[in-house]
Amino acid sequence: MTAPTAPRAASGDSAAAGAWTRRGPVDLPGPEGDNSIAREPLWYAYGAGDDAPEAPPWTWVPQPPPDTHVPPPPPRGGGPREPLPLGTHDRLAALPYPALPGPLGSADRPAAEPVADRLGRALVTAFGPQRREPENPYNDHRPYASPRCLFPVHAFVDGGAGMPWRLLEPDRHALTGAPAAPARNVVLTGRYTSVPPAYQWFRGSLIAIELGFVLRALSLGLELFDVPARLRLPGPDAHRLLPALGLDDAWAWSLPFVVELDGEEGHAPPEPPAQEGHAPTEPPDHLPRTDPALAALIRVNREQTYDGAAAPLTTAVPADLAPSAIAPDWAELLWRRHSGRMPRALHGMSGRRRTVPAEALDSAARWLSVPPPGPELTAAFEALKVTAVVQGVTGRTDGVHLLRDGAAHLLRADPTAPRRLEERYGYGLSPVNGCGIHDAPLTVFLSVRTRELFERLGTAGWGAVQHAAGWAAHGLCLSAAASGLFARPVRAFKEIPTQRVLGLDPDEMIVLSVVVGVPQDTGGALLDLRL
Repeated sequence: MTAPTAPRAASGDSAAAGAWTRRGPVDLPGPEGDNSIAREPLWYAYGAGDDAPEAPPWTWVPQPPPDTHVPPPPPRGGGPREPLPLGTHDRLAALPYPALPGPLGSADRPAAEPVADRLGRALVTAFGPQRREPENPYNDHRPYASPRCLFPVHAFVDGGAGMPWRLLEPDRHALTGAPAAPARNVVLTGRYTSVPPAYQWFRGSLIAIELGFVLRALSLGLELFDVPARLRLPGPDAHRLLPALGLDDAWAWSLPFVVELDGEEGHAPPEPPAQEGHAPTEPPDHLPRTDPALAALIRVNREQTYDGAAAPLTTAVPADLAPSAIAPDWAELLWRRHSGRMPRALHGMSGRRRTVPAEALDSAARWLSVPPPGPELTAAFEALKVTAVVQGVTGRTDGVHLLRDGAAHLLRADPTAPRRLEERYGYGLSPVNGCGIHDAPLTVFLSVRTRELFERLGTAGWGAVQHAAGWAAHGLCLSAAASGLFARPVRAFKEIPTQRVLGLDPDEMIVLSVVVGVPQDTGGALLDLRL
């Protein structure tokens, strides 16, 4: 996933300030360089009711380039290591795409594996490394997109009844921690300090979006291996669970999602251990001085709580999809998902102009119509508006389309839209960077009116809509793979002029974008890491 570079000064799109909304003339977020990093905290403040939000003073503090960031080492579980089951790739290769297998004991699945093995296979399906690309500056590659392949979201598994948590270590193909016990819950949480400080407040959104990616990836794995589960979103006391995961820096992690596996209530979080100075989940005292953006985004994350009960995981896959000539089975689909490749360790994405069949657009619209589980995430999902710039799709008019209810609806014919989008992208074509937007058959934008979102869901709507956008975008990534295309989630478009290309109103915030392109063959090696 690509996000914008460090904030810069305002670029002259000042017409958006003082624009009209349904509430009358107000100072909408902007024109802070129409840069997503600078505008994010303004959008949050505007959604919460501030009609004249101002950029925090740390917005303009210079940051080191993202490439200089050294993330903390990944967490490593203590105690014995339990290998995950081998042969998951072979099981996935035996499952034709896009069909979903029947429940265990049915005609197409007469043999039942133990639930622990089925859970292990679901975890491998969701998190397991797929390949290494030696010429790619970012490795390794999993079945879902992640900014700079950092994979800041981690999974922990417990046995219920107060049993210790075990860490999923995908690179070691194992669950680590003692003692091993039948799994009852999977916890998903993201580490903010894994993301470069140059992303400032946007680190919070990157983690929240990736939680949406991971939730759909895990839901798919559980569905393919018939492991029923429920999702429990963070409640008011969710922060108490973080220290129990064995994290030394629990304050730097997002509020956890709990996926309950056996249909029973997950165990109550244990009391956090006593700690000198500050609570284990509160930022250290020095953080507001040394990294005020990080301290602010953690404070906002701790407000993203819900009061609802756990909700059953629903399907991650749209019904009645057409078969794919590119990906005949689920193993091939996950292998083919990628974000666009460049040769010789160059950055960005390369693409080529080619007419694509209407099925590619139809499939994308259908994958984008499947809601996430639970009423809160579904409400946020329904608040998202999906707009796409389309070109070179058989039988469809080049221009701006609205994707809704599993179909594409033409809003405005405009063959110049892809070129104008590329001009407003933060990582343009250069000797060291590729940019395939001008040639992309489909560029999708997920947007929301934050004021209306907050009125409906409160401040928790901020996190919910990021999760919902990640869930939707991961579906689009799988759809693209089935069509032989790449899909690159990005947040590097300059927001104000992009609103104008799409015909969005000034009070519509772009949550996430995905560039869907025709890949170039770079000739680079793809090293198979699947087990």
